[in-house]
Amino acid sequence: MYLETIESPNDLKTINIKDLSLLASEIRELIIKTVSKTGGHLASNLGVVELTIALHHVFNCPDDKIVWDVGHQAYTHKILTGRRNQFHTLRQFGGMSGFTKIEESEYDAFGTGHGSTSISAALGMACAQKLISNKNKLIAVIGDGALTGGMAFEALNHAGHIKENVIVILNSNEMSISQNVGAWSQYLNRITTNPIYNRVRDDLELVLKRVPKFGSLLVDSAKKLEKSLKMLLTPGILFDELGFRYIGPVDGHNIPLLIETLDNIKIFKGPVLVHILTKKGKGYTFAEENPTRFHSAKPFDIETGIWKSKDADKKRKTYTELFGSALVKLAKKDKRIVAITAAMPDGTGLREFAQKFPDRFFDVGMAEQHAVTFAAGLALKGLKPVFAVYSTFLQRAYDQILHDVCLQKLPVIFAIDRAGIVGGDGPTHNGVFDLSYLSMIPNMTIMAPKDGGEFVSMLSKAVEYGQPISIRYPKDYAAKFNSVKKIEIGKGEIVRDGADVAILAIGTMVCPALEAAKILEKKNINVSVVNMRFVKPLDTELIEKIVSQTKKIVTVEENVIAGGFGMRVANVETQNFASLHIGLPDKFIEQGPRYLLLKKHKLDSAGIAETILNWI
Repeated sequence: MYLETIESPNDLKTINIKDLSLLASEIRELIIKTVSKTGGHLASNLGVVELTIALHHVFNCPDDKIVWDVGHQAYTHKILTGRRNQFHTLRQFGGMSGFTKIEESEYDAFGTGHGSTSISAALGMACAQKLISNKNKLIAVIGDGALTGGMAFEALNHAGHIKENVIVILNSNEMSISQNVGAWSQYLNRITTNPIYNRVRDDLELVLKRVPKFGSLLVDSAKKLEKSLKMLLTPGILFDELGFRYIGPVDGHNIPLLIETLDNIKIFKGPVLVHILTKKGKGYTFAEENPTRFHSAKPFDIETGIWKSKDADKKRKTYTELFGSALVKLAKKDKRIVAITAAMPDGTGLREFAQKFPDRFFDVGMAEQHAVTFAAGLALKGLKPVFAVYSTFLQRAYDQILHDVCLQKLPVIFAIDRAGIVGGDGPTHNGVFDLSYLSMIPNMTIMAPKDGGEFVSMLSKAVEYGQPISIRYPKDYAAKFNSVKKIEIGKGEIVRDGADVAILAIGTMVCPALEAAKILEKKNINVSVVNMRFVKPLDTELIEKIVSQTKKIVTVEENVIAGGFGMRVANVETQNFASLHIGLPDKFIEQGPRYLLLKKHKLDSAGIAETILNWI
């Protein structure tokens, strides 16, 4: 057992390179065993085991810095950097993060969770090192998916321009090359990364430059010849044109070759891009055959690859599933409805839509900014674009929502999934800010359903609305419902009468508020509960009616209190009333099961009742 001897990356260097493949097998076994219990990002992590071993074998972390893009592929990195014994706590409350996190370890060079950030961060560190005369290596590891984000190309362009020393590892797990091209490419890379070749290359350039009159011309001709050969044999000419020294493609599962390549290129000056090819899910048949399903896996049975779920859950639909089926039904009736995703067709429930309406489905890659303005263009020509996106990722397109959609009052529908607390993915993925950041934008309508029926009705209303509109819903099973009610924009409903205090609840908090009212009733406190439905526009008429009946108002939301639903209610100009605002605190919410975090922050029925009782 090699894995038990690894307490830090330095221990890797004591293992014979030929035996590192055995270590890779042990690491895969640990990752599969752990994720089968905790859930997590399985396929991407199984694909980079060899790369991670090679990186830590060649470079000297934590002095050298490895910046993992997104960070959901850093499980092997965590195991090799002293966290093997804590790995069983992965994504658990109080346990190890599923992403890199600078507070967790000195080996985590940069906190991640969203994509396309690694090259920018590594380049910033490289420039800082130059100013403080530090010569440590900066390595950014980015996947082909994250490379679809515009920020990555902005960073590549900048790095190629300033010629700073930064190494970019491009991990391509969707690309394949033929045996012949692969052999040629491998041969070419062995030559172009060889130290002797590069010394001769640099010396030859100096000699050619000294040739009177024709020196520079000869140098340019030699470089053009080298580029022509690379264009013929490798796909890296784009990176060469951006100012990078391109190396690859390299077999990302061949540890000796990876180590040899990284050892050779670490002495290069200027920006270098090493292109490696890996297989998602490598080493676990079910993940290899269905990497999308095992991208973010629920706990599963290792022998069968089947999710471990309760029988009761199998009979219920999540909001994501409801969204997918409802949108398909609407699209059958209205050919103007189109759907957009930013590389999340399965996660957002759009897989069926994509299959049934391929010409009306657009996956723009990991590019939320582009997705929003693209949707604006579609809307401008009379279509009804529905952008299905996680709340946390919509944050990345804030300017486009404001400037390109709302300023021009274009009818884009934002289906905001994973709103509120999401669970094991933690603070980078908790969607607890959308009510705040959207409600301040003019022309934006925001609604949140209390149950599945209301959600379906809201979606139907949204595609007919003709203005910017958003629906936010949680990563959860939809509450039970009997019938689909018609929704009127800006209008809520009283779902329970009471004279002592009124709870104004939005979305996911309506059902807990009703349960809290029953608890308080046992304390002889009569509570009315209002399903507000809309954060913007607020039903001010209904609020005034409630205030006239009771002078005590409580707002409840699964969003940060700052700038959220409660603050909007507090700003309503009406009669004086005492108010209490219940929501999430001004902090990033930790990882853990959704029910546990709601309970901790007193957003379950018992917590809401206790908070109101103490206030009264």
